[in-house]
Amino acid sequence: MIRIIRTDSDNQDFIQLVKHLDADLAERDRKDHSFYAQFNKIDKIKYVVLAYENDKPVGCGAIKEYASDTMEIKRMYTAPKSRGKGIASRVLHELEVWTSELSYKKCILETGKKQPKAIGLYKKNGYKIIPNYGQYAEIDNSLCFEKHIG
Repeated sequence: MIRIIRTDSDNQDFIQLVKHLDADLAERDRKDHSFYAQFNKIDKIKYVVLAYENDKPVGCGAIKEYASDTMEIKRMYTAPKSRGKGIASRVLHELEVWTSELSYKKCILETGKKQPKAIGLYKKNGYKIIPNYGQYAEIDNSLCFEKHIG
C-alpha cells in the first residue's frame, strides 16, 4: 500500500531519500554534478511530500516559491525498486494540489536531458517544455517544464 504525507525538509526520511537522489544524479551528470548541486540544497524547504510503500520511504518531491504565482518542483525521486508503480506521479500530483491550495497558479521545474524517465513522467502528467529559466537559461543539458495549476 502506498501512503502519501506532507512534511518539510527536516524530515529524516526525506533527507535519506535525497542522499540517494544525489548519488544517482552524480553518476548521471558526472562533471556537471557540482553545477546542479548548488541549486538543490534542501535546508528550509517548507513543502515536502513523501511516499511510503508498506511504511518504508520510497519517494519524495518538494516545492519552493519561484515567483509570486509560481512554485518550482524540486528533489523528485523514487527508489529504484519502487519505480514503475505510479509513485512519482502520485507525489507530483500531491505537490500540484498543495501548490493550488497555497494559491499559486503554476509549477515549473528543471530536469536533465540524461534523465529520459523523468522527462517522460513530466510529459505524461501534462507538463510542457518551456525555454530554460533562471540559472538554467544557458545550460544545454537542462530541460525546463511548466504546468498551469487549477
